[in-house]
Amino acid sequence: MATCTSRKIVLERPSMLIPRRLRYALRFLCIGRIVLCAIASGSIDWPKVEEDCRRAIELDNNSLKAHYMLGLALLQRQEFVEGIKELQKALDLGRANPESNMVEEIWQEVAKAKYVEWENASSKRSWELQNLKEACEAALKEKHFLDDTQTEGFVDEFDTSHLEQLKVLRRVFREAAEADTPTEVPDYLCCKITLDILRDPVITPSGVTYEKAVILEHLQKVGKFDPITREPLNQSQLIPNLAIKEAVQAFLDKHGWAYKTD
Repeated sequence: MATCTSRKIVLERPSMLIPRRLRYALRFLCIGRIVLCAIASGSIDWPKVEEDCRRAIELDNNSLKAHYMLGLALLQRQEFVEGIKELQKALDLGRANPESNMVEEIWQEVAKAKYVEWENASSKRSWELQNLKEACEAALKEKHFLDDTQTEGFVDEFDTSHLEQLKVLRRVFREAAEADTPTEVPDYLCCKITLDILRDPVITPSGVTYEKAVILEHLQKVGKFDPITREPLNQSQLIPNLAIKEAVQAFLDKHGWAYKTD
């Protein structure tokens, strides 16, 4: 009788025999495959993805896919700060693992989220600046009218003063808007092969800085030499260029439009 009962339990609730940690890990891996395949279709239950990712992170805080998909789920709710934070965590985990093949994919998602975040903030700043500019112009016009009614014989002088003030005002607002105006990324912040802004820069003994993934691919598929100087080069000679990495981040923090990847 005890044997039959045990067998019945196994048939009805097999998951009870699987350790809780492993059960959630297996469930998460299954969901992970579904999400990665279904992102393009838009048929994802994002709240469920968020729930499972949070549970997976509780069990393993170094789960790259959990942080990655949690970031995507948060972005679906327009939670840009937290979403980008999770994507950045996934990116750091990917870069720390030489065997990871998701770094580029994660970076693309980070860049898209950062660009949308900048675009929203830029639109708000532009609207606020325009309103302030119009208010200032109206105030100058009113001041000019009041001064004009109280002054006789100096009309030309006051007209000239008013025009000069308008020019200064417009210049100030034009300069204020320049930070949100896309220009060219400085050459020293770009990979010498792809000409794209650097993400994970490394420097060679020759002093040339490349994107790490790009120069590694060159060494593996083209040859063991520096593509610019043609001098012999091995992977072990590549050194992270932390100064340029900091400069790139400072530039991106100030010019969010540079996150645009297409």
